[in-house]
Amino acid sequence: MKNLKKTDSKIYKLIVSEIKRQQDELQLIPSESIASESVMEALGSVLMNKYSEGYPGKRYYGGQINVDQVENLAIERAKKLFKVPHVNVQPYSGSPANLAVYIAVCKPGDTVMGQSLPDGGHLTHGWKASATAMFYNPVQYHVKSDGYLDIEEIERMAIEHKPKLIWIGATAYVREFPFEQLGKIADRVGAYLAADTSHISGLIIAGAHKSPVEYAHIITTTTHKTLRGPRGAMIMVTAKGLKKDPDLAKKIDQAVFPGLQGGPHDHQTAGIAVALGEAMKPQFKVWGKQVVRNAKALAKELIAGGLKLVSGGTDNHLMLIDCGKGRGFFLQQALEQAGITLNKNTIPADLSSPFYPSGVRLGTPFVTTRGMKEKEMKQIAGLIVRVVKEIEKYMFPENKDDRAAYLKKFKGEIAKNRVLTQIKKEVLALCKEFPIYKSLKY
Repeated sequence: MKNLKKTDSKIYKLIVSEIKRQQDELQLIPSESIASESVMEALGSVLMNKYSEGYPGKRYYGGQINVDQVENLAIERAKKLFKVPHVNVQPYSGSPANLAVYIAVCKPGDTVMGQSLPDGGHLTHGWKASATAMFYNPVQYHVKSDGYLDIEEIERMAIEHKPKLIWIGATAYVREFPFEQLGKIADRVGAYLAADTSHISGLIIAGAHKSPVEYAHIITTTTHKTLRGPRGAMIMVTAKGLKKDPDLAKKIDQAVFPGLQGGPHDHQTAGIAVALGEAMKPQFKVWGKQVVRNAKALAKELIAGGLKLVSGGTDNHLMLIDCGKGRGFFLQQALEQAGITLNKNTIPADLSSPFYPSGVRLGTPFVTTRGMKEKEMKQIAGLIVRVVKEIEKYMFPENKDDRAAYLKKFKGEIAKNRVLTQIKKEVLALCKEFPIYKSLKY
């Protein structure tokens, strides 16, 4: 970053500060991972100078000889990895990709089904605060008390409401997705089944999670989570989808452009292509399976330490800790003070608000990419348990008028807490053993 250092020292210093934060602390947010230096080089290339409305061979601007090849390469790699006949790599991110699915197969006012947000679902699957609930008629399904999807409820609701589109996929669901069962339900009521695999697409490629390709009509995914690419997204149409509607691929492409977007981000497409190329290598499968082994090991040790996990464990890369009513905020803040980053999150049947939820969400993609394994998961679990015990005395105020002062006092006290300071030193020592980018100099 020699040029940046000279031309904009303020931004340079902030980036260096973020490098240090990621390097010196434990990043456990399950939707984050580490993009390779090759991905970052593609993302920062001269391709960002180009404008390319349209699709390969059918552009509205000239000078596309190289861009067309980049996009075609990304498409062919994705088709090969996921075993699908059609892929669109142009969505800017996951939410626009999901909205494109609605536009392709639904009309405003159509009934759609998705997993409830407090039960682990995603905003764009019809949650009330999303545009998808403003323009469509959402019906939300739930998980059972054991944390598994309530298949009986889903089938009953599908038969009753006859949705045009059913979503399967989530942002905080710890069990393997029952693609086959929801595929049968969708077929029974004549709905499209869209599998949002944003969190698990890398695990699918690695063989660490079952694939929805045989059961879903449409698959969406972000590219920056377990795919370890740049921030972006893809929409895939399966053979089953084309059988249901031979024009489905065309409808998806038209929904992305010109339906929602203008020109694609060519540098982002290149970064996606690089990430997909890396995912084709044998070591990616090794990594993906280690992500799940690490998550299971971390969950086991957290439970052994006395913590309560939603559904009693995990089948994938993430887990949810039930902290007690409204206490997810406290644990996120205390862990961050100790150099451990995760995110507060609602849990099923949460009695508190999304801003002050009762749980925290954590996962293993980032630390696995650093090279950590089961031994380190045991160490990390021990650190988390110590932090939990350190803040046991703090309870979320029921009275809203008391919260501001109480939370201010809490933050002030944990900032001076000697145990958290000691844990942060231990976190730093662990992180120094597993550098993120060995060649990065600043």
